[in-house]
Amino acid sequence: MLPSQTVENYLKAIFHAQTALEGRDAQVPMGQLASALGVTPGTATTMVKALAESGLVRYEPYAGVRLSAAGEKLAALVLRRHRLIELFLVKVMGMSWAEVHDEAEHLEHAVSDRLIERIDEMLGRPSVDPHGDPIPDSKGAVSRPEYDTLLTCPMHAPVTIKRVRDQDSEFLRFVERHDLKPGQTVSVEERDDAADSVRLRGRDEREITIGARAASKVLVQAVGALLVLLLSATTARAQAQPAASSSADSFQITDNSFLVEEAFNQEPRIFQNIVNWSRQDGEWFLAFTQEWPVPGVRHQLSYTVPFNALREGDGMGDSLLNYRLQVLEEGPGRPAFAPRLSVIVPTARIDRSSGMQVNLPFSKQREDFYFHWNAGFTWQHRDNRANLTSPSFAASAIYRAAPMLNVMLESALVFFETEVAPGVTRQTERNRSLTLSPGVRGGWNVAEDTQIIVGAAVPITWSEGSSSAGIFGYFSYELPFKK
Repeated sequence: MLPSQTVENYLKAIFHAQTALEGRDAQVPMGQLASALGVTPGTATTMVKALAESGLVRYEPYAGVRLSAAGEKLAALVLRRHRLIELFLVKVMGMSWAEVHDEAEHLEHAVSDRLIERIDEMLGRPSVDPHGDPIPDSKGAVSRPEYDTLLTCPMHAPVTIKRVRDQDSEFLRFVERHDLKPGQTVSVEERDDAADSVRLRGRDEREITIGARAASKVLVQAVGALLVLLLSATTARAQAQPAASSSADSFQITDNSFLVEEAFNQEPRIFQNIVNWSRQDGEWFLAFTQEWPVPGVRHQLSYTVPFNALREGDGMGDSLLNYRLQVLEEGPGRPAFAPRLSVIVPTARIDRSSGMQVNLPFSKQREDFYFHWNAGFTWQHRDNRANLTSPSFAASAIYRAAPMLNVMLESALVFFETEVAPGVTRQTERNRSLTLSPGVRGGWNVAEDTQIIVGAAVPITWSEGSSSAGIFGYFSYELPFKK
C-alpha cells in the first residue's frame, strides 16, 4: 500500500494514541481512533484491516490496534515533516506558533523528503518544534524524554518549560499570554485541589493562576537537582524531593565567552549585536560586532569594527569581515565545530595593515558547564614592512549558576610577532602573552527570539616578565530581523 494522505493520517493518529498508553503492547481502542480522526468506528475498522494486510499495524478484533515496526517508522517520518514545517513557518515565515499546526497538517503530505532535508539543514538540525515536541530524525528515530507537568513537578523550585502538549490554537494563545512557552522558567507556588488551580511565579516575579487542566498540559524539567535542593531547603515545603538532574537542558545563554569564541552560528532570522569594551595599562579598546545567518545556521557572515585609545594615538583600528561555517553540530560524544575565516580590512588610522585571521572554535556542554576552546592565527601584511604571524590558543569554562546567570573563567595564550626595527631590517621577534579572566554574565529574554546579555570580567595579563589587571565590559542584543 502506498503511503497516501489517508494512510499517513491513520498511522499518525495511532502513533499519538499509543504513545499515551501504558505498557509496550497496549492497544489503541477502535472507538478512540475513530474519534480522533472524526470518522465512524466502521470506517476506522475497515481502514485498519487494510493497514494490517500491508504490515503497517497489528489489529485484534474487539481489542484494538498498534503500529508495527514499519508503521511506527512511517508515522515518525510523517511527524518529522509536520514538526519541521511548523518550525520553518515560525522561524522563517514569521507565523505565530498558534496557527502553524493546521498549515502543517496540509503541507506534511505534499513536501518531498529532499525539501524536508534542506529545511532541517537550514534550521540547524533542531531537536524540537515550536511547541517542544521532539522532531524524529531522518531514520524515524524519536527521543522520548521524561518530563513532569506543572501538577507533578517540585514545589517552590525553578523549572524550565520544555513542551506544550495541546495544539489547540486558543490554548496556545493562552500559554503565550501567560509567558508559559518552552524555554521560560517558572516555579509552582501553590496547588489548590479544591479550586482545581495552580499558582505560578514567572518572569519578573509576576504571579499567575491557571487551571489544573491547563497545568497538566505544560511539561517541565527541573533547572537542576542541586539548585532545587538548595531552594527547597529555604521553603516551608522542604520535604519535597528534588527532581532528576537537568544535565541535558540547553543553556539559555550561548554568547561568546568574552575572550573565547563559541562554535555556534546564528539561528535563522536572528542577528546579534555585540559590544566589547576594556581598559588595561592606561589604554582602552572598544569593538562592535554584528552577526548574521546566511540564510540559516550553517553559514554566518559578520563584521567587527574596533576603536581604541593607545599610546601611539586614538582612532579606528583595522576591521574584520568574517565568515564562519557550522561544520559540526553538538551531539552525543562530539563537540560543535565552526571554523572562521576573517579578512583584515586596513581601516586603522595608525599602523594600518591588511591580512587574514583563522580560528578553529569548539564547544561542548557537560551538565551545568560549557567548555569552549580555540586555536588559530593572525597574519598581517604591511607595505614595505615585515609580515607578521601571531598564533593563539584559548579556552573557557562557563558554569550555569542559574538559567540566565553564568560564572566564567577564561584563558588566552597569544604569541605576538612584532618588528624589532620597523622599516629597516624587517627582523621580528615573538613575545608570549597569557591572560586569565574571571567574569560573570546575565541576561533577559525580553520577547520571543529577543535576548539581552550583559557581562563584566577582570582580565589579568602576564607578558614580558610583568603583569597587569584591567576591566572588561560586554553587551549583546539578539533579535529577529524579520517579523
